Amino acid sequence: MVDGDIVSLNLLGFLCPVPVHETRRAVEKSAQGTLFEVLCDDPETLHDIPALCDRMGLVLLGVNEDAGEYAFRIEKR
Repeated sequence: MVDGDIVSLNLLGFLCPVPVHETRRAVEKSAQGTLFEVLCDDPETLHDIPALCDRMGLVLLGVNEDAGEYAFRIEKR
């Protein structure tokens, strides 16, 4: 879902590598300056999504955890 320049990816229920793959696909199709909110519940994403950001030159703005769900805020620069 896209809301202005914010792309929301609901990847709850998916195990890695799906969250990383879907995040990468969305980022590759987006313009610079796009913000992403990626929702996951696989604990492996706490390592894998930040690693993806490093590899792709993305800015990880923050991660919030609530009841086993993780919300990653990412910016494509």
